[in-house]
Amino acid sequence: EVQLVESGGGSVQAGGSLRLSCTASGFTFDGSYVGWYRQVPGSERELISYFSNDGSPDYADSVKGRFTISQDNAKNTVHLQMNSLKPEDTGVYYCAADSFTLSDDGDYVDHWGQGTQVTVSS
Repeated sequence: EVQLVESGGGSVQAGGSLRLSCTASGFTFDGSYVGWYRQVPGSERELISYFSNDGSPDYADSVKGRFTISQDNAKNTVHLQMNSLKPEDTGVYYCAADSFTLSDDGDYVDHWGQGTQVTVSS
């Protein structure tokens, strides 16, 4: 059974930082697509950062320059360092992984974490 366990969400004031972590069991991140989605109430899930299967990182324009994704293969863990947080970053953040791809809206993605709430106040 595949499990993705997230941690690190919380509440922070605008301009602050948070670090999200996602650890997998039953699935190897190295060589797979792994990343983070954000869902805001009333909106679709948005892929905000991910590693492709060759280890290349990518970011949505909305977080580029502020968020950094990293991966610890020895611990089968991926992190999302979020700096200069804005109120519009508020939402539920989901770790996701798939052997083949991560779609922009999360459709057909095989494995999901439980989600962690990030709240940024102004």
